[in-house]
Amino acid sequence: MPDALMLFTAGKGTRMGSLTRDLPKPLIKVAGRPLVDHALDLVSPMPELRVVANLHTHADKLEAHLSQSSLVLSDERDALLETGGGLRKAIPLLNSSPVFTLNSDAVWKGPNPLECLKSAWDPNKMDALLLLIPSENAIGHMGSGDFALENDSRISRGGPYVYTGAQIIKTERLDEIEEDAFSLNALWDILIQSDRVFGTVYSGSWCDVGRPENIALAENMLRGNADVS
Repeated sequence: MPDALMLFTAGKGTRMGSLTRDLPKPLIKVAGRPLVDHALDLVSPMPELRVVANLHTHADKLEAHLSQSSLVLSDERDALLETGGGLRKAIPLLNSSPVFTLNSDAVWKGPNPLECLKSAWDPNKMDALLLLIPSENAIGHMGSGDFALENDSRISRGGPYVYTGAQIIKTERLDEIEEDAFSLNALWDILIQSDRVFGTVYSGSWCDVGRPENIALAENMLRGNADVS
């Protein structure tokens, strides 16, 4: 079972427009609290986890905020490495495989997504387990789904399920990727070829806070309002 978690907090947040001109995206507030604090709420019931967060955009402000917590920082000030490259750089700090990874630009209502992943994880047959949500339930998400889910819970590209930004993944094969900066999609492609990538469906509510207008959607969801479309 993973004993470490990579929290992705280094993105530029360009889709947020003027909101990220002077502020890192993880510090944008939803329901009065920074996005990154909502993410850390999911981690707090699992104190055994070693948590690493990466820094790039407005790094000093994010570092100051995160200094209040016990997590470890992976510095990407010199070059933004994207999710895959950021995870690979953080491996010495995580000192574990597999690991949880969690995006910081979404909010959740319902079961703890990390607990959902733990309960479905089978290291004997899985190299990655992605937490998915049906596209019709993916609040604030633009476009179609990301993955199809087979009867045995293996996933393939394209289909009605959206990746929520939470997963358990083994990191060993990251070394097969030559680029310094790359998306986790590159690692998934390798693992999918080996039929070792699985999905499990989240039963609660989830909102992608990737654009300014989605802040209100997320706040409505957290209040339990029906109109969150």
